Amino acid sequence: MTKEVIIALIGVAGAVIGSIATMAGNIVMHFLKKKSESEKEKPAKELLKEMLSHKKYTWRKLETLAHVIGADEEKTKRLLLAIGARASEDGQHLWAMKSRAPLNKGEGSSR
Repeated sequence: MTKEVIIALIGVAGAVIGSIATMAGNIVMHFLKKKSESEKEKPAKELLKEMLSHKKYTWRKLETLAHVIGADEEKTKRLLLAIGARASEDGQHLWAMKSRAPLNKGEGSSR
């Protein structure tokens, strides 16, 4: 092989290695970011579970849940779904744990 071909191959190898290193770095950063977000949301999820597991209340208002955890309604809904909660079927802004308020399958009319 000529000197020019060897230099070209070294250049291509450097570009490939650089691309792989960049992709690996991006994957690691993405993983760490997701892990960090998950850790930040853990206290809010625990508080929501505690509120929805209270003996006195089966259903809780979305507004109350959002206020207590300090989040907007969209984030609160996402967290509620993640912990196994569900919204009421009658259009009210109420939420409960699925284990405490299962869906009435096959009963009543569908909306």
